[in-house]
Amino acid sequence: MNYYIFGGSGFIGTHLINLLYDKFPRSGIFNLDIVENNHNDKSRFIYCDVRNKIEIDNIVVTENDVIFNFAAVHTTPGHPDFEYFETNIKGAENVTAFADQFNIEKIIFTSSIAPYGASEDVKTEETLPTPNTPYGISKLVAEKIHMAWQNKKEKERQLTILRPGVVFGKGENGNFTRLYWGIKDGKFLYPGRKDTIKACIYVKELVNFMLFRLHENKTDCEIYNCAYFPAFTIEEIAETMMKVTEIKRFIPKIPAPILKSAAVIIGNLGGKQLGIHPDRVKKLMISTNINGEKLAKSPYKFKYTFEEALEDWYADNNKKFLK
Repeated sequence: MNYYIFGGSGFIGTHLINLLYDKFPRSGIFNLDIVENNHNDKSRFIYCDVRNKIEIDNIVVTENDVIFNFAAVHTTPGHPDFEYFETNIKGAENVTAFADQFNIEKIIFTSSIAPYGASEDVKTEETLPTPNTPYGISKLVAEKIHMAWQNKKEKERQLTILRPGVVFGKGENGNFTRLYWGIKDGKFLYPGRKDTIKACIYVKELVNFMLFRLHENKTDCEIYNCAYFPAFTIEEIAETMMKVTEIKRFIPKIPAPILKSAAVIIGNLGGKQLGIHPDRVKKLMISTNINGEKLAKSPYKFKYTFEEALEDWYADNNKKFLK
């Protein structure tokens, strides 16, 4: 059996390759991306731009192989609108066409919570998506493209669509990493409130669930919100992070109007390059209230509590920092 990981050089792909290699070292693990990573000893890199027709030479592809589609333009803000549509929609079309060509029966697609749109309301898998960003719209369309692929042969194909909350772990260099260093350096303040809900999932938990889902061997289409249940507030996340990394400090709260005004001023002075962007500040103040109850009630058994996940991440960095 071969595993084709589109976008395998990224954060989630890196951890999936590690897991696949540990569990199935004799399988073919192929990283199809436009950027090579450091997994030459664990996977074979194949240059692949999913915006174009996918062609692979000198590999025997069979219907028993598996596709993981992680390829996406996702940083938001950060790209012109058309880039989200070009990569995320054309990529979905070309990856599913590749699956069609070789009659591959299993795809795992990492979507996003962005199709839900930004609001304080709790979102379950049954919530009507109302995306309000180019990224969210493009990911919702990509979901539909994958669903159409599964529906062609619904009694033979398995499609898993994952909508993860904030994914954290070694190599993330994202929200949790910025939070940790903000706390450590005394620069993080609660942005307007402490009860903002930030649904999240440990990257090792996420990739373990992917393999569990594959081995259920069901022919169906399932969407999962991937997050701890119940979701944590920003205060709970910060307090647990300080406990695990042995940081002791008081984190004050700054009124929302002051923070928004400061972000605009600093952004206009070049702060966007430092990650101080008004849109990111706004995102900090809005809950990502993603309900992970379906995953929690599934047969999958979590391997890490939230605190254990942070401890494992800390240990991966020799208990020196989180990055």
